Amino acid sequence: MWLSKFLDINEDLETLPPEMKEKILQIIGDKKKLTPLKFTILEHILKYPNGISGYDLIDALNKHFAGTWDAQSGTIYPILSHLKSDGFLKTKNVKSPIGPIKKVYTITEIGRTIVETKINVKFIEQVNFIGNFLKELLGIYISTILEEEKEEKMNDIYELINGMCNDIFDIFSQDTQIMKTCPNCNTEIHRKDSIYCFYCGTALK
Repeated sequence: MWLSKFLDINEDLETLPPEMKEKILQIIGDKKKLTPLKFTILEHILKYPNGISGYDLIDALNKHFAGTWDAQSGTIYPILSHLKSDGFLKTKNVKSPIGPIKKVYTITEIGRTIVETKINVKFIEQVNFIGNFLKELLGIYISTILEEEKEEKMNDIYELINGMCNDIFDIFSQDTQIMKTCPNCNTEIHRKDSIYCFYCGTALK
């Protein structure tokens, strides 16, 4: 959950090695700020190394926002176009096994580096914020439940949160093959397709 009106890329670039920072700046120029929605789109596309179509991305975003916001093609496609022209995304045409050729979006090396760096720099703060937000939301919701409904609704809440926690812990138990170790600083990288170490910037094999 990124609350700022704009996410400043420039402050994250300062954590990268000078040669990587220079390479990124040559491509993105003065495009050093992203809206939270743009960043969320990049986060989603990062999960699809083979690319994702605009249609499937909109579906994924609507699942992500879980009814709190409705992603529409009139909003998402212009953003995708801007992210591509700014150097964060690229496109390719893919033959669908059940239909015509479709355009899919993949994240560029620059886009990946920026997303991974931003998440790494603010990870603990973001997790703490989400925890605080959930506790506050839960406290207010519970206070509004009628006494005769409390047992049933409390059970529903427990099942919901327990399911979320199980999904989160499943991430920790995934195959260790997704891990990489940086040859320079020995930091463990949690994405097997990472290009750079987000801690020291060393290129990964």
